[in-house]
Amino acid sequence: MTTYDVRSHTERLRNRVFSVVTDEIEMPGGEVVDRDYLVHVGAVGVVALDADERIALVRQYRPAVRQVLWELPAGLIDVPGESLVDAAARELAEEVDLVAARWDLLAEVHTTPGCSNEKIRLFLAREIASVPQEDRHERTHEEAELELHWVALDEAVTMALSGEITNAAGVIGVLATAQSKARDWKNLRPAADAV
Repeated sequence: MTTYDVRSHTERLRNRVFSVVTDEIEMPGGEVVDRDYLVHVGAVGVVALDADERIALVRQYRPAVRQVLWELPAGLIDVPGESLVDAAARELAEEVDLVAARWDLLAEVHTTPGCSNEKIRLFLAREIASVPQEDRHERTHEEAELELHWVALDEAVTMALSGEITNAAGVIGVLATAQSKARDWKNLRPAADAV
């Protein structure tokens, strides 16, 4: 297999979510080129599926595209020492006031590998219950306006295939859930397998 040797690695900008870096890479044949990309902290997303086979979707404003998008409850891996499934459970509770008794690993996705190393781990959460009112997270900024919608799985598939859901994690999560259901959930992996 061809190797691409990284000759230098320079950080250009850093914030709490990502850094922008430039790698000097030796291409096959010897030419050396610069490649810029984002180094991302990583993320988790949750397909919360209730007993009526409805998925919890949110409407959230995204400044980069200047639109309110259909998405799964999701968030950053930004708590030191927290397991990925615990991060997913935290995000589910914080964003939509839900908890789940059953967790499976649904998919692992590099969201935009042409410009970022971001990887999102998608979990299927079942046996859903509400977080008690007194234990609910106070949402701020864009999250303060999150709208929870319960959407039938078949309808969510239609939304994903028609372009109504454009968030990559949302599309993949919805379609992976439909495929997993069609396979009687036998392709799911233990939540602890997420890396």
